[in-house]
Amino acid sequence: MAEDSESAASQQSLELDDQDTCGIDGDNEEENELMQGSPGVDLGAKRKKKKQKRKKEKPSSGGAKSDSASDSQEIKNPGLPIHNMQYFQRAMELLSCQGPARSVDEAAKHKYQFWDTQPVPKLNEVVTTHGPIEADKENIRQEPYSLPQGFMWDTLDLGNADVLKELYTLLNENYVEDDYNMFRFDYSPGFLRWALRPPGWLPQWHCGVRVSSNRKLVGFISAVPADIRICDTIKKMVEINFLCVHMKLRSKRVAPVLIREITRRVNLEGVFQAVYTAGVVLPKPVSTCRYWHRSLNPRKLVEVKFSHLSRNMTLQRTMKFYRLPDSIRTAGLRPMERRDVPQVTELLQKYLRGFQLAPSMGEEEVAHWFLPQENIIDTYVVETEICSITSTTGNVPLWTLRRSAACSWNVTDSSLLAVLTAVG
Repeated sequence: MAEDSESAASQQSLELDDQDTCGIDGDNEEENELMQGSPGVDLGAKRKKKKQKRKKEKPSSGGAKSDSASDSQEIKNPGLPIHNMQYFQRAMELLSCQGPARSVDEAAKHKYQFWDTQPVPKLNEVVTTHGPIEADKENIRQEPYSLPQGFMWDTLDLGNADVLKELYTLLNENYVEDDYNMFRFDYSPGFLRWALRPPGWLPQWHCGVRVSSNRKLVGFISAVPADIRICDTIKKMVEINFLCVHMKLRSKRVAPVLIREITRRVNLEGVFQAVYTAGVVLPKPVSTCRYWHRSLNPRKLVEVKFSHLSRNMTLQRTMKFYRLPDSIRTAGLRPMERRDVPQVTELLQKYLRGFQLAPSMGEEEVAHWFLPQENIIDTYVVETEICSITSTTGNVPLWTLRRSAACSWNVTDSSLLAVLTAVG
């Protein structure tokens, strides 16, 4: 996790103009500022005066030819005058910026300005043992890290419906999206309340950044408590999630300040390790997860361009291929109830003992994370001689017309797994 000795952020004034935009990664945001900062109007006025001055002069033919060529060049490139060529050079530098590493090979060539300063293994480091990378700190910074001028910290009260709606809006407009900026996760306020307030949650771990002048929420990071088992050791940690910075601020290095601040707040509670996931390769992954899509409504998915027709496949053939069975194939399948919590907990713990890195959940945590809630979580058990569970997290629509469900847990110690993972 982040070191307390690291500098929080460069002290500079940031402005939030409603008409500015930038990409999801924020690497090229300065390009917009560059173009907006180009003094095109003033330069145009100077060129006009220069032309008027030339008309009064009567230079030699060689000089006239030179001036004509200069005027022609200015007309062809009105936005790139020679004495402002540094703008063009800077734009080219921004266009060639590194994007996020999507594979280990890409990551090996990537420079990690922030993560290279953190107590995490290097990508090329061979790890043969497990344990703390650094000793627990005794002297922890008491004051929050400094934010750039014009911004302030705010601990979000997610019990307040208005504050929860603000967080929903921030994530809805600025959180994870695909490479083509067509789809973005749309977590409902109820889903966010469920995800951010599990047993043992602390309000100070819901860390927000606001604009001082109008109190607009422009940044957020969260931590929730989690007991994680590493081999035979159970360690109290936190799960870091929902790190989000407004698109207009992503070149301002706000994200590292958020990470350092949540680290400080977690350290103050005596917790010094964290787990987190990312859609890109960061130093250093300890596990990977692959997921597959199972289309339930192929027509809609093709229409909104989430999916495309495979080679030699028509829409009608695709719909027939993904058609659901008319009846449920698994006998004894029913929604989980509170009376199932002890058995589900026992089954889950037995299943997780097969992994070297896994969460350790008691009945209170199982009840929170698994008991069904409408449009948030659906959990089913198979009531046979041996209990099995299948859990899906719902209410995660992508785009305005698409809803999806992530099948998160499939736990069984019988031969039911193939049947459980088959839709229907």
